[in-house]
Amino acid sequence: MTLLAVVSSLLWAGAVRAHEVMPTIAGLTMEGDAVTLDMRATLEAFVAGVDLDGLEDTDASDRAERYDALRALPPEAFAEEVRAFWPSMELRLMADGEPVALRLAEVRVEPAPDLELSRASHAVLAGALPAGTQSISLYWPTGFGALILRQQGAEDPFTGYLNGGETSPPISVSGGDAASIGATFLSYIPVGFDHILPKGLDHILFVLGLFFLSPRLRPLLWQVSAFTLAHTVTLALGALDIVRVPGAIVEPLIAASIAYVAVENILSRGLTPWRPVVVFLFGLLHGLGFASVLGEFGLPPGGFVAALIGFNVGVELGQLTVIAAAFLAVGYWFGDKPWYRGAIAIPASVIIGVIGAYWVVERTLL
Repeated sequence: MTLLAVVSSLLWAGAVRAHEVMPTIAGLTMEGDAVTLDMRATLEAFVAGVDLDGLEDTDASDRAERYDALRALPPEAFAEEVRAFWPSMELRLMADGEPVALRLAEVRVEPAPDLELSRASHAVLAGALPAGTQSISLYWPTGFGALILRQQGAEDPFTGYLNGGETSPPISVSGGDAASIGATFLSYIPVGFDHILPKGLDHILFVLGLFFLSPRLRPLLWQVSAFTLAHTVTLALGALDIVRVPGAIVEPLIAASIAYVAVENILSRGLTPWRPVVVFLFGLLHGLGFASVLGEFGLPPGGFVAALIGFNVGVELGQLTVIAAAFLAVGYWFGDKPWYRGAIAIPASVIIGVIGAYWVVERTLL
């Protein structure tokens, strides 16, 4: 079946999982005639020439070998590679329509001993603005993935999301360009959706595990409702920094949740009284995972609630899309067949369970 092939491909994706692509986060500071752009990024991808636009994992690039070689360098050696590369960087800053010369003022490479994890580094650019500059704009080059641009040290500061090849709107030096509540809400919906589709393989598999319990709608609604309520609670608590659990604990438990629902699908023919409760508890874990991703993007101070709700709406839309795709692929056509459970639901659950079990081992022992 088509869906089984998709699930099998997710197993392969999990097995070769290496460095997930994260957006570049840049702080823009303007004081007098001085401008500074402090970028936190996976600079190995920049130097290696990896095309990050639309990419989920650097292992999928034809430049993956070069990326891995750079990732293995000690911090100072890699910093030298960044300095040698930077003159070719096509980032452009404009002040009232006129180009501003930027120099690479500092490179900071954070030590990260585990080569299976991406390494965050800082490239700090500095320049001088012409006297009387009213606004600036930034061009983010094609091939460099997403950029989250945040103005620092101004009242009602600008926060924006740029894809490769896009230019920011004019940003007032004096501030006042903060997005409206509605714009903030809308801008964070795709951020949440993107974390499910295409980047949230573990969350996708968990939702598919809920789907394959039973072809009937009612058990699915009970499970999805419990899951949604739970992850909404911990997403909010994590974003508010009220609850914080290390990823080294959360990620293996999320993998275990995937394995659990898959095994119960195999052993049970329908919704047990404890299944919604267990799904709720696992949903609390997934919410902490969502909160860690949202922490990478950050929440604008003036639009915290709107951004949080928008992100959560995006997550829900992503989950519903997964369920709709599974229903259209197999549920609609074969859900009422007597052989559906034996030929589709159980084999799919076995594959999902194997992936979850592998990730438990990978995230704890490997």
